[in-house]
Amino acid sequence: MSQLLARRAKLPGLSRLGWLMALYAENHARLVRLFEPGDLAPGVYVSSVGDGLDLRLDVIERHAYTSELRLAYVALPDPVTGEPDPSAYLRFYRDARQVEATHCYVGRRWQDAIGLFPPPAALIGHRMRMNTFLGKWLQYLAERGHGVATLRREPSCPGPAPVLSSADRSLDSQR
Repeated sequence: MSQLLARRAKLPGLSRLGWLMALYAENHARLVRLFEPGDLAPGVYVSSVGDGLDLRLDVIERHAYTSELRLAYVALPDPVTGEPDPSAYLRFYRDARQVEATHCYVGRRWQDAIGLFPPPAALIGHRMRMNTFLGKWLQYLAERGHGVATLRREPSCPGPAPVLSSADRSLDSQR
């Protein structure tokens, strides 16, 4: 019996970090199919498919190889904070062809979910949950009919484009 076990080929496994990078790549493919954000100039865009749930895509900043984005529903504010819920801040890597959900607001902030200084395993787990949520949301948006054809630039949208606070940016850059 031990000879049988010895002959069994060992299959390579995928680490949690490898799985996370695969999620980033899948989310990039989904987002590019939906809105082609690499070609969008900074500003506010709205996608409307006639279901009463208009989607807002903010291109916050555009850099040489990355773009900072935010996805949120226009008409679904959180009753307590007034922030759009759900919403996701995204970092779109054009060169690496990956999209990373850096912050998701689904009722609470990441600091409330995992603490200010989480251990690496908790951080990877949280990132996996956020990016799994993003993938499912992007798939749902595609099924509802959102896409480049439904996206229009807003000349003047109520309220400024959301920007992460300097504290959020510094904590995010430490990871």
